[in-house]
Amino acid sequence: MLRILAVTKEHEVLRDIPVLDVKKEHIAWYWVDFSKPTNEEILLLSSYFKFHPLAIEDCLHFLQRPKLEYYNNHSFLVMHAIHKDTLDIQEVDIFLGENFIVSFHLEEVPEIISAWNHFCSSKHTCDQMPVEVLHKIIDKLVDTYFPIVHDIEDRMRQMEVDYQKGTMPSLINETFRVRSQLLQLHYVIGPMRDLLYRMLESKRFLLQDDKKAYFQDIYDHLLKLSQMVMSNREITSEMRDNYISLNSYYMNSIMKKLTVITTIFMPLTFIAGIYGMNFDHMPELRWKYGYFIILGMMLGTGGMMAIWFLKKGWFRND
Repeated sequence: MLRILAVTKEHEVLRDIPVLDVKKEHIAWYWVDFSKPTNEEILLLSSYFKFHPLAIEDCLHFLQRPKLEYYNNHSFLVMHAIHKDTLDIQEVDIFLGENFIVSFHLEEVPEIISAWNHFCSSKHTCDQMPVEVLHKIIDKLVDTYFPIVHDIEDRMRQMEVDYQKGTMPSLINETFRVRSQLLQLHYVIGPMRDLLYRMLESKRFLLQDDKKAYFQDIYDHLLKLSQMVMSNREITSEMRDNYISLNSYYMNSIMKKLTVITTIFMPLTFIAGIYGMNFDHMPELRWKYGYFIILGMMLGTGGMMAIWFLKKGWFRND
């Protein structure tokens, strides 16, 4: 599906005009949005718009890293949108020229729709330029990152509550799930931040000073997001390490108690082993009270060892 928005030199806003009319002389600038395009519509990128074959190839081969490339009469940008529920990455490709902007995405992107509705309903669209459209698209994409990161932070606060309640098995599973999501966000936010930095510092991507301030604001947002993601990853690392340390402590405590019990029964097993031998010349076997003497000796030995270990604190959990 193609969405077309054009502004004439007489400052008239045209919508949904035939795509072949966007290059007519009376058009000052235009925005064409390729949303879930058909094969026939994809062919327009090369046959009508004459974009570079490498850029078109990047559009069709999912998933490219966010980047900025320059060609003869246009710049090509790759950006990422994130689905707020599944965290699936959606690629958004932008062709930008002096008097046009062409957006391309294989799936519906809510941020593109929001930007489109903004310019369709704005009274000042005729005063805008393609770079303003680009700014609005990037701004919408970055704004959707914040709720995702804030949601993860809320879950981490709940994880701290669960940690205090002692629900360790569910906590460690959630910790690894959160770490996986933070890693996925890092792979998106980091390259997007580098993309904005290149746009601001590049001499070929010319931005007027008043326009550069708006892109600088988006770059600051990405820096903040990047710091939030890295900080949360460090927190999850600490939670994971604390769980491993606590689990090791519990295991050591259990092994210590089992070792004490085994040590107590070692001399008792030795005594039982001696008198379990079937030799003929064992005078103790013929004593009238030999059985009770041996039981008393075993009980006394085990009791004294248990008391000694108890005084040494081997039965304590701390």
